[in-house]
Amino acid sequence: MDIETIRKIPLADFLARLGHEPVRRSRNELWYRAPYRSECTPSFRVNVEKQLWYDFGLGKGGDIFTLAGELVQSDDFMAQAKFIAEAANMPIVGLEKPTYFPKPSEPAFENVEITPLRHSVLTDYLEERGIPEEVSIRHCRRIDYTAHRKRYFAVGFPNMTGGYEIRSRHFKGCVPPKSISLVKAENAPAEVCCVFEGFMDFLSAVTLGMVKGCDCLVLNSVANVEKAMKHLDGYGRIDCYLDHDEAGRRTLEALRKRYGNRIEDRSALYDGCKDLNEYLQQETKKQNNNLKIKVK
Repeated sequence: MDIETIRKIPLADFLARLGHEPVRRSRNELWYRAPYRSECTPSFRVNVEKQLWYDFGLGKGGDIFTLAGELVQSDDFMAQAKFIAEAANMPIVGLEKPTYFPKPSEPAFENVEITPLRHSVLTDYLEERGIPEEVSIRHCRRIDYTAHRKRYFAVGFPNMTGGYEIRSRHFKGCVPPKSISLVKAENAPAEVCCVFEGFMDFLSAVTLGMVKGCDCLVLNSVANVEKAMKHLDGYGRIDCYLDHDEAGRRTLEALRKRYGNRIEDRSALYDGCKDLNEYLQQETKKQNNNLKIKVK
């Protein structure tokens, strides 16, 4: 198998050999749950015509070689080619690294406009998830963007490198570059930093009044845990509000390995729920039901 033969392997076939099938199909697109990280909402798109992929959750994409690089966690081209050949059950004969091999990518977001978030269907969406308007307007922005020659809008949450995590009722993704977000406490330096996987959990904690006087770090992906560490080193205590799943447990252990007894696992506060936002939604529903009973 030579490089050109590898390049021509359809991405859908490659993913199928690895045990990944599309969750939905839309014209020339296949949507998957990302094959190299845990997620519930499919945000990994394959353009069948161009044979390119894009991960809206990480804000990156490319061809079959860059996908193999994500799967094996290696930038080495020959390691990527070998992994693809083995997955395709094809002999590895005469593989040579090309002197120049472009890594194509597909533009995902164009004509991005960032404006203050105001009362709209976006704040209504966040209120459905338990986040009051005054909290969402303070911490979020409105993002308008073009994708596939269509105009869309979503809630945006800024990260430290100028990118935005974006959410709407129908979409979850990232306007690159992907990075962590750090929200500093007002007035005085904080001794405690609260760590969240996603910004919905951070907004939930603000709504519940759990982070007063603390700095807050949002990973925006558990893959960003190493990026977060240099920002966490100076805190005397690190309170973790991570998801009740395998990715959350692995992230907690990685932080414990580095920080020892400075880590406080706060997930018992929302036992029985997937994450802090689900807990907030349950509590909000209970309060609303109690109000209805009192009115009667």
